[in-house]
Amino acid sequence: MNDTLTGYSVYLFPQAVEALGDAAKPFLKTGPGGQCIPCKEVDTGGALVELTLAQADPSGQPSEVELMIPTSMVRMIVSTRAEEGAFGFRSHENTRESAPVEPAAETRTPA
Repeated sequence: MNDTLTGYSVYLFPQAVEALGDAAKPFLKTGPGGQCIPCKEVDTGGALVELTLAQADPSGQPSEVELMIPTSMVRMIVSTRAEEGAFGFRSHENTRESAPVEPAAETRTPA
């Protein structure tokens, strides 16, 4: 499979979006599952979820922004892949490069 992981879509609870207000609006995008924050990396190892976002600085040059929000605000995190658009769910049918694997023969132990 040649899919390359490009990042994550972090979905917040509606109350979290409301509580963050105007401060969160520049980072929110509308995806297939509603409003989310697209990001390159996610670190969930503490009381705050650390999101690394690819942004452009005022001169238009690529830069990174680190955004930290309380874990209680996060509803769902979904991986995103470049070849499949902006959402992480996909059908696994027809994605195998090899022939289907036959189920293993059932083994029984003597009684």
